Amino acid sequence: MRTSTRRSHRVTALAAVAVLATGLLAGCASDDDDNSSGSGNGSGGNAGGKTTLTIGTFGTFGYKQAGLYDEYMKLHPDISIKENVTTRTDVYWPKVLTRLQAGSGTDDVQAIEVGNITEAVQTQGDKFVDLGSQVDKSQWLGWKNDQATTKDGKLIGLGTDIGPMAICYRKDLFQKAGLETDRTKLAAQWKGDWAKYVELGKQYMQKAPSGTKFVDSASSVYNAALGGAQDRYYDKDGNVIWDKSAGVKKAWDVAMTVATSDMSAKLKQFDKPWDQGFANAKFATVACPAWMVGYIQEKSGAAGKGQWDVAAAPTAANWGGSFLGVPKASKHQKEAIELAKWLTAPEQQAKVFAKQASFPSTPAAYSSLTASPDTLAYFSNAPLTQIYSESAKTIPSQIFGTKDQPINTALTDVGILQVEQKGKSPEQGWDAASNEIKDVLGQ
Repeated sequence: MRTSTRRSHRVTALAAVAVLATGLLAGCASDDDDNSSGSGNGSGGNAGGKTTLTIGTFGTFGYKQAGLYDEYMKLHPDISIKENVTTRTDVYWPKVLTRLQAGSGTDDVQAIEVGNITEAVQTQGDKFVDLGSQVDKSQWLGWKNDQATTKDGKLIGLGTDIGPMAICYRKDLFQKAGLETDRTKLAAQWKGDWAKYVELGKQYMQKAPSGTKFVDSASSVYNAALGGAQDRYYDKDGNVIWDKSAGVKKAWDVAMTVATSDMSAKLKQFDKPWDQGFANAKFATVACPAWMVGYIQEKSGAAGKGQWDVAAAPTAANWGGSFLGVPKASKHQKEAIELAKWLTAPEQQAKVFAKQASFPSTPAAYSSLTASPDTLAYFSNAPLTQIYSESAKTIPSQIFGTKDQPINTALTDVGILQVEQKGKSPEQGWDAASNEIKDVLGQ
């Protein structure tokens, strides 16, 4: 996902995530930063006598990378697929909302990140095709279907990935810092508490290789810690509780320890400097929902092969995960529905996992999951399936609300960044986030 979460992925990247990403899972920028892949004219019309289907995604969903578009077009010679990619979900989703409201301009298949699915269900449900009668819903995890189901029983999105949590770390940097590099022993050191992970960061910084930090950002730690909390921003009745949530407070406090220390590279996730941080080995660890595995491979490049490893996270958590929906504004509804069904089927979800470890939301795929030899080699032959599966088993059920994603963005990209990058106090960062959230909620 994405990367998104999916897969946040803001990526949420996003998640997300995504819950073996959001998304071993999946993750938008301005229109100028959009990238397109596949063939076709991009208008949802006909190219060379073929029907062109557009699919709007964020982050890295893995469909192109796993060869699924080419496979589908080979199976359906009359179809041409064009993927429209936006890097960041906080840019992607507002564009989608604008086009849904206008009744035009949407892609034939539209990805929806888990942080936006409640808003889509509650405010845009009538803008999407009901897919429930088109599929065998038992293929997906029940809670995944529930997230995309309207009050009157319409299923507006088919689950892609989920985002169970791990920690990805540079064992070469750990070794230089004199820390444990064995994934099992390392996980035991921080087991049960994200604060223990942060304490290890303090040890890392005592002998950190020149120019490196322990973690990419305080926001990364915040999202990971919050992903294991039962209470987030809304209660079961749909009331906003972000400022009273024990889960938010605990995640905020551990993030503030990072933000007010020297252990963070202070990078905004999914921005170009963050990508460059992967490529240049500027940080030793990153909170790693399943969809992040594919993202790291892409951004760290060949130089990172065999340097990265994966260990169990301090607590089970989900960050990210996404859905594919078909807007009623699609000019090719029938064909778009078939594409969405095929891309989210267990067989295809298993292929995406094999390519980039995005963890499926379809249990039927689990028994056949095999990460690609390239992915395993890249991550020092870590048992990815086992690590993410064990995390997925104990992830708490979480409640999402209509403004979950913008509330989260206010806390990470306003509140935490005020502290981490501008030197504000934690109290000032909280107040800045609170003011932003009040604007989001119209208070």
